[in-house]
Amino acid sequence: MKAKRIIAILLLLCLLPLCALAANRYIFPDSNRRRLSYDEVWAWQYDALGYAFNELFARYGRPFEAGQKYDNYFRSQLWYQVNPSYPGDGKVLSNLEWDNYTLIKDVRAQMRAMGTTNPTGKPLPRIFDDRIATPLPGFYETYFQPGQKLKVYDGPGTYYRRGANGKAVASTNGRVYAAGWESGWLMIMYEVNNGGVRVGFAAPQDFKDRIDLPALNFSRVETTIQTSAQVTEDPVRALTPIASLSPGTPVTWLNRYYHRNMNWDYIEFNAGGQMMRGFVPEGAVTSFFEMDAEIAK
Repeated sequence: MKAKRIIAILLLLCLLPLCALAANRYIFPDSNRRRLSYDEVWAWQYDALGYAFNELFARYGRPFEAGQKYDNYFRSQLWYQVNPSYPGDGKVLSNLEWDNYTLIKDVRAQMRAMGTTNPTGKPLPRIFDDRIATPLPGFYETYFQPGQKLKVYDGPGTYYRRGANGKAVASTNGRVYAAGWESGWLMIMYEVNNGGVRVGFAAPQDFKDRIDLPALNFSRVETTIQTSAQVTEDPVRALTPIASLSPGTPVTWLNRYYHRNMNWDYIEFNAGGQMMRGFVPEGAVTSFFEMDAEIAK
């Protein structure tokens, strides 16, 4: 029984990376760059091919009927973004793409004529919902072009701590949530490999996208730690500690965040010459008269 349980866990761990990719994948990843073959199109089930030829247009931001199956499916894909100025189906595809469109439609027509849905073919990939159910207030899911790696630091500068032993990176193949700009850096939140999240800052030179978000107006109140406290970069899920602070440690209070049933104080401090930022539970910071301006209620 124990051996079976271990095998089941190992299988689950193997499948997790595949599931994570399901929200940012194509049926035919390169159908805009090469001609598909008859056999590879026939390898899919009838229903999946309906999504495959619509995928050709979805690449260019084609809007689909709201709430219907194609709209629901493509909106779950990170690479898809509705183009409000979509010029129409007849104006976006290249000749090569039209050839692939025709092939997919022809294969579907053959399946219909044969009275088969090709049940032994590959089914439509299942959608894996990797959204953060309750992100930190003030953070909004933000579109980034796939395939980018954003170096992440605790604060807006390379002199701040960088998590994951100096290797913290947000991949735009996963969902990224952003709050706004500070000193030219974008404050983001994203999921990490252990299932938790990380809050930090990314430099704009690391991504190609234009992110239209406001400047963050953090208060900067010099205060101290009142009781022993652990600092976390993840106030949403795992609460994994990144530092421990003793009473009397000087810190800069930046903001208060309210999440579910927990209140968090967002602070900045110096740990052995290393600038850090993170979250401590309300009550850990010595009381003071808070500024009226708060940005994350």
